[in-house]
Amino acid sequence: MTDLSPTILRRHSFISEELQESAATKAKIIGHCSDAIVKAVDAIIAALKDRKKILLCGNGGSAADCQHIATEFVIRMSPVLKRPGIPAIALTTDSSLLTAGANDLGYDHVFTRSIETLGTQGDVLIGITTSGKSESVNSAFRAAGKLGLCTIGFLGRDGGNAIDLVDIPIVIPSENTQRIQEGHITVGHIICALVEQELYG
Repeated sequence: MTDLSPTILRRHSFISEELQESAATKAKIIGHCSDAIVKAVDAIIAALKDRKKILLCGNGGSAADCQHIATEFVIRMSPVLKRPGIPAIALTTDSSLLTAGANDLGYDHVFTRSIETLGTQGDVLIGITTSGKSESVNSAFRAAGKLGLCTIGFLGRDGGNAIDLVDIPIVIPSENTQRIQEGHITVGHIICALVEQELYG
């Protein structure tokens, strides 16, 4: 067997460290976030039973997570479960709307007009921000709160300003943005799976 070069050894070490840190963060989610996840599932199920919808917003990788989670709701999580679509809209997908809002209203309010236009009392807003300090997402939380939407924050670190703006904060116990993002999509999958199982399983 050919000896591994120092570069290859470093890569293997890095891979191992990253996966171990990711696994450790996910293990911490059990103790830190389980109660909040249960509350989020209850809130979403209550809203859907009342014929309400889910809105999602975030920036960058969190915007992609919004689209991912909305798709899981609308299409399905379980490949064997036949169910109708669950109404969920990612507010991160319309480039014309987003750029007009940023240009005319300022980026801090890029999601608020959509919430004011599409949101109704009893809907759910899931806002995703790894730091809890994204003003565009926090402005969305404030707008949603004024309209009577239930607000769920997918957050990280200490929750930032957002922790005091939302009804249900889900704070991933990490300081590493990558680990927080991985935690967010894992929590999103869990919530989607529980919602569809309890409504249609």
